[in-house]
Amino acid sequence: MIVTTKELFKEAYGKYAIGAYNINNLEQIVGLFRGNLGKTAKNEDPCDNAASAPFIIQISRGARGYTDKRFLEGMIRNADEVFPEAIFAVHLDHGTEDVCYDCIDSGFYSSVMIDASLEPFEKNVEIVKRVVDRAHAKDIVVEAELGQLGGVEEDVVGSVKLTDPAQAAEFIDKTNVDSLAVAIGTSHGAFKFSGKQGLHFDVLEKIQKAVNEVKPNFPLVMHGSSSVPAEWVARINNAGGAMKNASGVDEKQYLPAAKLGVTKINIDTDGRLVWCAIHREFFRDHPEKFDLREPGKVFMPAYAEYIIHKNQMLGSAGQLEEVRKVLKK
Repeated sequence: MIVTTKELFKEAYGKYAIGAYNINNLEQIVGLFRGNLGKTAKNEDPCDNAASAPFIIQISRGARGYTDKRFLEGMIRNADEVFPEAIFAVHLDHGTEDVCYDCIDSGFYSSVMIDASLEPFEKNVEIVKRVVDRAHAKDIVVEAELGQLGGVEEDVVGSVKLTDPAQAAEFIDKTNVDSLAVAIGTSHGAFKFSGKQGLHFDVLEKIQKAVNEVKPNFPLVMHGSSSVPAEWVARINNAGGAMKNASGVDEKQYLPAAKLGVTKINIDTDGRLVWCAIHREFFRDHPEKFDLREPGKVFMPAYAEYIIHKNQMLGSAGQLEEVRKVLKK
């Protein structure tokens, strides 16, 4: 069942974070749905209540342009039929104004992100307000961004600029946006930190306090939040890769962030690492193979297991049935 992020955030706020996972192909979609339903194989029971979770599917501009946006949309629609017990939102990640309008008019997306964070404050407000007005007219939810993340992911390039708490409150008041991605120390890509750096919880606390004076229980979003697990990086490097000094967000910081109002945590790089490791290892160990489906069969359950683990760290594991009850009221 496709719902809006607003519906998911209302139940999650202050308790856990919803995993927002970027997808690019069929195998990722299948693994993602299985993992969020607490199963890794086709013949398992539909729902393991100890692991099942609501989730957000994210489609980036790069994913939409990889072939044709209708392929991904069609696969997600079919996944909704194959896995009718799933509860999820479909979200545009890092959209321009024109791309947001295209998604709003498509009737498929339940949520869009307009990223004008590289613009001056007033220009950012102006653009976001236009997108919010058009989206809300069709009951579609809008996420915006204030501050800048470092790193590179697809066509997103940024330098670090932490979000100013007072500006965040002003921004929300002026735009009527539904959620806000804030810069609190994360960055895009696989090379996020050096040494013992981590999230700026002092800044996050001030942001939460400031925005809640404008809108109580306002949902905050963390971009660039992949953990870049050392074991997956090692597996890639042992199979011929050359990812040196890759590092990410400590998963133990997910729940403390959720307690401070972060209700959506974006995870993209980690899914790519799992894909890369599985495929490198498969063809290293089976150089005679050429059937692309064979590594796919290995990847889907591996990715599902990793999604289950992520949901446990986010605190969303086991929350699916509670969300279902709330939606039925």
